[in-house]
Amino acid sequence: MAELLCTGDDIVYLVQHFFEQHGKHLGLELLAGAQGLSRKIHKAEVHRPGLSLTGYLKGFVFSRILVFGKQEIEFLRELDPSVRMERLKVILTTTTPAVIVSRGLTAPKEMIAICEAMHIPLFRATSTATNLLSRVAFLLLEEFCPSVTLHGTLVEVFGVGVLIQGESSVGKSEAALGLIERGHRLISDDVVRVKKKEGAYLVGSGPDLTRHLMEIRGIGIINVAHLYGAVCVRPDKGIDIVVKLEEWDDQHFYDRVGLDEKFIDVLGVSVPYHLLPVKPGRDVVLLLETIALNHRLKDMGYNSAKEFNAKLLETIARRKKKTQERMEEFSR
Repeated sequence: MAELLCTGDDIVYLVQHFFEQHGKHLGLELLAGAQGLSRKIHKAEVHRPGLSLTGYLKGFVFSRILVFGKQEIEFLRELDPSVRMERLKVILTTTTPAVIVSRGLTAPKEMIAICEAMHIPLFRATSTATNLLSRVAFLLLEEFCPSVTLHGTLVEVFGVGVLIQGESSVGKSEAALGLIERGHRLISDDVVRVKKKEGAYLVGSGPDLTRHLMEIRGIGIINVAHLYGAVCVRPDKGIDIVVKLEEWDDQHFYDRVGLDEKFIDVLGVSVPYHLLPVKPGRDVVLLLETIALNHRLKDMGYNSAKEFNAKLLETIARRKKKTQERMEEFSR
């Protein structure tokens, strides 16, 4: 198993982050509890209180965002004010991240009072409760995906996400620039944010601050989108292979057949790994393109190295059989 240089990220996600990033998209309107926007969202879960409004709290999780639909609001309106206040106080606690009222409904005054007093952000949205549950849950799952920040340059080569790594000044950015010149696309240079989606695959992206930018020693910062056009960049891409560039070492044995496939572990996902030695005269850009194309062939079920090995073993076996037959004839 190869070693990958990376740094883990602790997820600290606030209600304010959610409101700023997705509030407009979801049509959220802040009604009360503005002082609680700094509350942390601990779980990527959303819940309709439903049965808990009757006083049955077995299994109720208090640290989830609550969505009040038409049924919940109508049920609360039918209660006496004192009972309504009591039921709401039970489920709206200091651990409640936020409350959303759906369908543009008017929140009960007791709910507004409790949220304002306890600094619980209270929002109103025009969408239905069912729609809000699915959309908010999806957005939170995206935010709470396991993530890591890797050092390297991520490019898309023939549809394959290639993460180029290596020591400083080995030529990562120059190789990526050569690939862009040939029509491939840049995702991020120097810093790559990787998220594990659905527990099965990796998606890499770049920070907003350095999006579309590359640092080339001797030139400085360049904007790839401006120089080569918007077609040469994209915001994110799945990471299919990792290629580490290193200076050629005559003392090091480099694989010349490719039968020994190497993998690297990123957030629990095994990613094909290639060590590519660099020295004057080697066309690194061409080699990276070849690695990407060969990876696509392997995905299609064709492995050149294994096919060569099978033919080699077959040839050896055939010659061995002929030699044995000749020896038997000679012995007669």
